[in-house]
Amino acid sequence: MDRIDEVLAQLPQEIVTRDQDIISAYTTDFRRHYTGRTTAVLRPRNTADVQHIVRACAQRHVPLVPQGGNTSYCTAATPSDKGDELVVSLERMNTVRDLDPANLSASADAGIILSDLQQAVSDAGLLLPLALGSQQSCRIGGNVSTNAGGISVLRYGMARDLVLGLEVVLPDGSLYSELSPLRKNNSGYDVKQLFIGAEGTLGIITAVSLKLARKPRQTVTAFLALKDISTLARILDAAQIQTGESITSFEYISDASLRLLLDAKDVLRHPLQEKSQHYVLLEATTVSPVLDLEESITRLFGELFEQGLIMDGTIAASGQQRAELWHLRESIPEAEVHHGGSVKHDIAVRTSQLAAFIVEASRIVERNAPGAIPSIYGHVGDGNVHFNLVPPALSDKVEFKNRLTREISPLIYQLTADMEGTFSAEYGLGRVKMDLLERHGALGKLRVMRILKTALDPKGVMNPGKVVA
Repeated sequence: MDRIDEVLAQLPQEIVTRDQDIISAYTTDFRRHYTGRTTAVLRPRNTADVQHIVRACAQRHVPLVPQGGNTSYCTAATPSDKGDELVVSLERMNTVRDLDPANLSASADAGIILSDLQQAVSDAGLLLPLALGSQQSCRIGGNVSTNAGGISVLRYGMARDLVLGLEVVLPDGSLYSELSPLRKNNSGYDVKQLFIGAEGTLGIITAVSLKLARKPRQTVTAFLALKDISTLARILDAAQIQTGESITSFEYISDASLRLLLDAKDVLRHPLQEKSQHYVLLEATTVSPVLDLEESITRLFGELFEQGLIMDGTIAASGQQRAELWHLRESIPEAEVHHGGSVKHDIAVRTSQLAAFIVEASRIVERNAPGAIPSIYGHVGDGNVHFNLVPPALSDKVEFKNRLTREISPLIYQLTADMEGTFSAEYGLGRVKMDLLERHGALGKLRVMRILKTALDPKGVMNPGKVVA
């Protein structure tokens, strides 16, 4: 009997799945770029089950790959092709443990789907601000493990900024539990921060306590056509001032991204009469019943037109129109897939330099990869841009993307480094970006990461081959 069989023999059989037809859904990454192997998928019912699994694996040096919704873009939740790792899916751990409206907090199992948790919070009259394109399938433990961003970071921050407490099974099977949703707790090191963004390499998050917000009474959504991309930061500043810093989302969309989408879905329509190379989708919200947000946005439009900063714009007149505008923004990744997929670059620079980055990165592509289609969109308020490259229509899609990865991506990442930015804004590192961390990461940070990994996981059983070597 080998080590894996010895581990599986120790576990309750109702949490063990060996059927390879079922397992196949857990061994291929979200983008279908990588497929690994595993003997079994383990689906614990509670934290005690997770502890049992981890203890058994630690005793026999069997590596584990924690998995939530398997929506990682960086293969963080995918086992290797060696077949010597076991996948631990948290999908059965999906209950809301506590909801405290007066404290503006909620605690839930790590396996709950983000949209289900959002709905539970909404039913209580509150808002969970974390909002992602994959929220119908991603799970809150994975969101925290990758420090997810999304469309509301400008107002509410990353996942890290919403976490009040965590429960984590450590690599030896012991439990770190500090789940109480306190706003202030200075009793020593803020240990929970070690596990946020660690992508399951230091332990398995089993429960999360989160900050909530009051549900907005007013929401105003607008779509703008810019005259010049260089005015992005200036327009965001004007919007924040006019609305009393009520801007929740400020999303940039390039004309190329919008055209890819309209080509892929002919039922969609361009929201504006006047066309531009650059667009912004902005949204403002307030809990106040007194402030007139629509009046503020209308005044903003007047100011921007008067200063010659925008060419056209529209304000959503209904919930349906708002949903249509957001559908345009959220469907861009799907449009890229329709056109053959893309080479993705998840970049962040200073918000003041975002426009300059987009301009210079576009020049790099024009000079070195004629024909490549830059699909550019992102979150202006936090400096995060998805600078993706789509192969031209008549090209060999696979070969063209391989060439872009070999020849253009290094130039994009070097530009990012030169502008003191990061090559991983919100997708994490997983397996695919470890070389970029070695090349562009801060040496002191790398050293500390290795020390932490060795100290907490000396046997290397937690998600090996991800984040840090």
